[in-house]
Amino acid sequence: MSELKWYVLRVVSGQEKKIKSYLDTEVARAGLEEFIPQVLIPSEKVYEMRNGKKRVRERNFFPGYVIVSADLSHGEAYHVIDSIPGVIGFLGSGEGNAKTPVPLRQSEINRILGRVDEVEDAGEKLETPYIVGESVKVMDGPFSGFTGVVEEVFEERKKLNVTVKIFGRNTPVELNYMQVEKQE
Repeated sequence: MSELKWYVLRVVSGQEKKIKSYLDTEVARAGLEEFIPQVLIPSEKVYEMRNGKKRVRERNFFPGYVIVSADLSHGEAYHVIDSIPGVIGFLGSGEGNAKTPVPLRQSEINRILGRVDEVEDAGEKLETPYIVGESVKVMDGPFSGFTGVVEEVFEERKKLNVTVKIFGRNTPVELNYMQVEKQE
């Protein structure tokens, strides 16, 4: 029975996905699935409004880090992970000449995995919430093309109260996040 523990790998920032796929390929090629069963990049889906269009992208919680479940007592497992291009090394190793990686405590990994599970339940969230007093342009609905000022933000409902000037009069309008875009 292998001794699986979670370790944090320091990797070249921005290349986490490429490194994860290299690692998955190498583990399968070497037949080490039993010793390295899981490679994670904790991330969340965020969306942003660009030119009136909703764009979804993944944002890493920890840029420059990949989390690996591994049994490093198996020498080849350590070597496979450490030899992947873009891997800088294990977090927590390097006390003097010691090359022993320090595993995450169970409480830490539960928090990280819990955060990952939470995000999958929550779906996607807006990366740039709106601030009271901020100018926004209405991109959708009957007031499309008008600009207004955010009066209230309802984060849980993803809605805003915006004051729009219509025929010279300030008119309060309730809009959802997807109907407005921040003014540059």
